[in-house]
Amino acid sequence: MGKRQSIIILFGGQSGEHEVSLDSAQSVLNTLDRSRYEIQTIGISKEGKWFWGVEPKDWQTPEEISTPDTLQVTLIQDPTAPRFFALNGQELPNHGKFDLIFPVLHGPFGEDGTIQGLFEMSNAPYVGSGVLGSSLGMDKDRMKAVFSEAGLPMARSFTLLRSQFKDDSINILNQIELEIGYPCFIKPANLGSSVGISKAYNREGLKKSIELAALYDRKLVIEENIIGREIEVAVLGNESPRASVPGEILPANDFYDYEAKYHDTGSRLLIPAPLEPNVTNKLQKMAVTAFQAVEASGLSRVDFFVTADQQIFINEINTMPGFTQISMYPKLWEASGISYSEIIDRLISLGLERFQDLRNRRISR
Repeated sequence: MGKRQSIIILFGGQSGEHEVSLDSAQSVLNTLDRSRYEIQTIGISKEGKWFWGVEPKDWQTPEEISTPDTLQVTLIQDPTAPRFFALNGQELPNHGKFDLIFPVLHGPFGEDGTIQGLFEMSNAPYVGSGVLGSSLGMDKDRMKAVFSEAGLPMARSFTLLRSQFKDDSINILNQIELEIGYPCFIKPANLGSSVGISKAYNREGLKKSIELAALYDRKLVIEENIIGREIEVAVLGNESPRASVPGEILPANDFYDYEAKYHDTGSRLLIPAPLEPNVTNKLQKMAVTAFQAVEASGLSRVDFFVTADQQIFINEINTMPGFTQISMYPKLWEASGISYSEIIDRLISLGLERFQDLRNRRISR
């Protein structure tokens, strides 16, 4: 057997999806083939500190502080030899070197292009989308712009800045009521897992929803309510991506909010979704189109609405979806004939493939 690949599993982070990341990362750790991979772990605390050697299960309690034997580390920005370094000077396994980073991170500072930029500057191979794909996949306003350019049908929407609402709330409320109407969804533009999202049925609810979303982002998106089935499609690949069978969400709550996703067992998943073959085919093609429109890499989950008269509206793309064994992304691929462990193997290969492709380009004369 050849030399094992050295993989760093990176998890946690500062976003509101910190706990979701812990669950996803623990599932990946439990599944990785130790005969093929040499695994090291790094946890990012809610304060943004990086700790070597912790495991996600160690941070499942609210205390979540490093133990005395936990090493705080940093990524050395040396493109000729990317590696991690312990701040106390202690020697790390394999001198902190690695073959690839697997960032099982969700939300801001993990899925929005920021940490991907750090990896790029350090010349470090990693799993998932690059800077552009990650940032477009996170920003719902800019995501809609590229979806529109790609000809993908969407619900009507309205984007505003927190400062605009503060300065001219009455006119903005009037404009939303005229252009979008009730009920409508109010979302922070840059956040995931339905955090900060709410549904408004009247002016008072709209005002409160905007104020809630504004706690999480300077830019907000207000969307028309589409009455339809919630359908999701998984995408896997780099420049030649393929789509899974679609799955349907039957949410326990009024919509698939954070509680319904992670705490309420009343929500159900139907995989594959009971759809006409032509609708399934359209969804798969549109999922791949969305993946390519934002220039995603590795993996994504694309979310849609399908109305009673079979109209399809794209909702959003998630470039690092929930990744536990019971999450929609791996379950969709399992129903499509690819096991959870095989998905992980493919994502590692795709990350290395993308890295080699980038290294083949010139960035100077």
